[in-house]
Amino acid sequence: MGPLSGVRVVDLSTVISGPLAAAILADQGADVIKVEPLGGEQLRLMSSSKKPVSGTFFSCNRGKKSLPLNLNSEGGKSVLWNLIESADVLIQNFRPGAMARMGFNAEEMRARNPGLIYVSISGFGEEGPYAHKRVYDPVIQALSGATDIQAERATGYPQMFRLVVADKVASLTAAQAISSALFARTRSGEGQQIKISMLDALVSFLWPSGMPGLTFAEEEDVRQVLGTRDLVFKTKDGFITAGAVSDSEWRGLCAALDRNDWLDDPRFNTPSVRAANGDVRRDLMGDAIKHFNSADILERLDANDVPCAPVWGRDGLLDNEQLRASGTIERRIYEGFGEVRQARPPAQFEKTPSAIQGPGPRLGEHTHQVLRDLGYDADQVSALLGEGATVSTD
Repeated sequence: MGPLSGVRVVDLSTVISGPLAAAILADQGADVIKVEPLGGEQLRLMSSSKKPVSGTFFSCNRGKKSLPLNLNSEGGKSVLWNLIESADVLIQNFRPGAMARMGFNAEEMRARNPGLIYVSISGFGEEGPYAHKRVYDPVIQALSGATDIQAERATGYPQMFRLVVADKVASLTAAQAISSALFARTRSGEGQQIKISMLDALVSFLWPSGMPGLTFAEEEDVRQVLGTRDLVFKTKDGFITAGAVSDSEWRGLCAALDRNDWLDDPRFNTPSVRAANGDVRRDLMGDAIKHFNSADILERLDANDVPCAPVWGRDGLLDNEQLRASGTIERRIYEGFGEVRQARPPAQFEKTPSAIQGPGPRLGEHTHQVLRDLGYDADQVSALLGEGATVSTD
């Protein structure tokens, strides 16, 4: 019943950048068929879990149908061509040129299916000296400026985001672009190719707050970053975060900390000078906050309408009162998995609700179902299995 109900997506991608994009489409109702090697794609193999698949694989592939194919066999190639001819979207994240070398070039796909949205995700795009480099998330973070933004303030030592941010930003970019391309197709009747560079996606994502000092050439200040001033503050019994951007918030913070003398301080009496003197302001805030217990200072800050929150560990997510009230984390029982927790689809549609469609599939779990849907009879399916074009666990 989701907004993409009736849309068929063929997902040839691996690890996170493509699979997560396809999972978002599955949550929104698309029929997503995950095509992977007979032994399973890389993320499926990177598991220490005793469950059928790892937690990361589950989250990136939930709601999909698994169809392993040997694309070195004629039978496997024939099945993929049938899928391509019936698909609305195809997603792949191999290095540039790999699909053509496998026998599936964009021109022939377009000839066989003029309405196909063909999505190519790569590390650097198809041009430039890095185009054919092997890529993982840390490489993109290192080249995008992310490690500089995250650098330790005291030493300048570069640091990475401790999560695969480049892959996930590329996934979000791809999912949004696919929706736009599907909308454009309703007007023109034509599909198109979408090319997404992980480096482009992450630089674009970082730019508004990470690169404001590079935006105006005549005022270049490479060290300028927005949004790093008000971070984590230690209290007598833990940690909180608090920040003041507007004048009203600054007045509230000064009142909460009993520091109304800061209101007339020329270093802090306008938003611009508060930003310019952010390090000093943060240090003074920290010196004041450390004398309070977390609950007490949060109560004072809330009473003065200052944005604030306790800093919780991941173990607190399941019991967070806001997350419970909003239903952010869903719990379901799946055979072979037991209770599974997942963050619900964040886009809540009024009339075409998105929903988690099912678990991350076992390898070959839907082979018979997908082939039947493509028109293969029982003898043809048996022949494909017998020649090693596919495998099945269903």
